[in-house]
Amino acid sequence: MTRKNLVIGIVGLGLIGGSMARTYAAAGHKVLAAEANKKTLQKALDEQVVTGELTRDTVACCDLILLAVYPKAAIAKLRELASAVPPTTVVMDLCGTKREICAACFAIAKEHGFPFVGGHPMAGTQFSGYENSRAGLFEGAPMVLVLPEENKNTLREHVKALLAPIAFGSYAETDAEAHDRVIAFTSQLAHVVSNAYVKSPQAQIHHGFSAGSYRDLTRVAWLNEHMWCELFLENRDFLAEEISHIISALGAYRTALLENDASTLTALLREGRIAKENADKDGDDSK
Repeated sequence: MTRKNLVIGIVGLGLIGGSMARTYAAAGHKVLAAEANKKTLQKALDEQVVTGELTRDTVACCDLILLAVYPKAAIAKLRELASAVPPTTVVMDLCGTKREICAACFAIAKEHGFPFVGGHPMAGTQFSGYENSRAGLFEGAPMVLVLPEENKNTLREHVKALLAPIAFGSYAETDAEAHDRVIAFTSQLAHVVSNAYVKSPQAQIHHGFSAGSYRDLTRVAWLNEHMWCELFLENRDFLAEEISHIISALGAYRTALLENDASTLTALLREGRIAKENADKDGDDSK
């Protein structure tokens, strides 16, 4: 059960942080925010999504602090606030990669005596910015947690209670390395493939010839290149490995086409269909 009158601190009011702020505010909780863009912060204040600024002077009021900025900026902000964070406040990042930020932030948290949790809400849109944020964005979505080994059992339910107003549909626990390996495939590779796909000359003349398949494959080509560049480079080993896998697979299809080899092409297509069936036998997270 969610405690009443939570105070939530949010660093960054983009799509993710803004949607978190809107959702907590709509549920009647107080939100304090740190946002580099003062116009965005003022808009959130004017809309009464945010009730004040998150600073070293106000951080001790928070039950939960969410770091909703790029990983390097999140680490820098936590270093700035750390000595003012009380042991009763949980700090959680919401970044798309986990190895670098968890290594840095677990160490900062241990030094200053407060709990840190890695978090990755598995929902979003192709659009960014506070103007595209909305309450309920994460309702029913999966949430991935990276809990500290030393107190994960006591922290787990506390974190879920703090996140209860967001209404995540499920929780998964992992470690930072396993998270980054899987996310290289489920998210980052999809963005690379989509972004590369629309570079075909046919993309500029497709109108009238495209439907669901085109929309599905190109949706995430419309991305924030600065954020995704940082995330890709932080996870470059695992992402490069996944790109190598797909290059190899596409090469096999290309060879079969050039050699007019119906038997091999049919086998490749069958393998892909079966792989999809096996991958989704326990349910498809995208639904």
